[in-house]
Amino acid sequence: MPPKADKPTKTNKAMTTTPCFDFEQPLVAIQEKIEELKQLGAETGIDVSGQMTTLTRQADKYRKELYSNLKPNEKLQIVRHPERPNTLDIVSGLSPEIWFELHGNRCGMDDGALVGGIIELNNTPMVVVGTQKGHNMKDNLTRNFGMPNPEGYEKAMRLFAHANKFGMPILTLIDTPGAYPGIAAEEHGIGYAIALNIREMARLRVPVVSVVVGEGCSGGALGIGVANHIYMLEHAVYTVISPEGCASILWRDASHAGQAAEALKLTAQDLESFGIIDGIIPEPLGGAHLDVAGQIDAIGRQVAKA
Repeated sequence: MPPKADKPTKTNKAMTTTPCFDFEQPLVAIQEKIEELKQLGAETGIDVSGQMTTLTRQADKYRKELYSNLKPNEKLQIVRHPERPNTLDIVSGLSPEIWFELHGNRCGMDDGALVGGIIELNNTPMVVVGTQKGHNMKDNLTRNFGMPNPEGYEKAMRLFAHANKFGMPILTLIDTPGAYPGIAAEEHGIGYAIALNIREMARLRVPVVSVVVGEGCSGGALGIGVANHIYMLEHAVYTVISPEGCASILWRDASHAGQAAEALKLTAQDLESFGIIDGIIPEPLGGAHLDVAGQIDAIGRQVAKA
């Protein structure tokens, strides 16, 4: 094996329940009242624990009701949260000691929007390939917002062939708005690269597990999504086109994205009911970003079962 490369920093974020999505605005007033009581208690020494407990229970009850009836466009807000765990976060949690990142398509090019390498899960070496978004603007520019170029899919195919040769299971992690739609990507054969991956993944002799951890849009997702078992996180989406792209085509107006999201049937619950995926991995109440370590553990357990 080559020396360790680009080991991601282990993520261990503390859980918070502060409202942050548009659809959570009714919770803001409750949260503000809780903060006011907390400050009052600190300044005056008055015991406000009873009122705070009541308000906290009220907020928790409302949040549970809210998250049990999310609309597709509300799920999109969750999966696009900047702190949602990405491929390198998940790799770090699944295999904190062993991560050998492999680079390049063997033709002199690499692609930061698609990462891959070797990990060890439950004492079993395996190849992991996944699209990679950033947690901030700088990272997203480096990672091209998780939109791979042809060179990324060529790198993925090289890693799939490596796994096939050495009998290593494959895990793919999908979170992409789609393959990069730029002119250069078209000139370099993005459609061919995706089609080739789909064909060759269907021929692999090793087990392949795919997990949609965020957005799984269009051929950009399918290019690493042909698998024996396909799972989705509870609020993840998997669709032939982004709702904004669909709305721009059908209505000539991206503001119809919510309507498009309803029509596309893109949620994990929809896809499980259609028999397209094999199962749903639960998320913490409020989304995966609120308990990254717990979410990664849940992913690892499901992958191990598969």
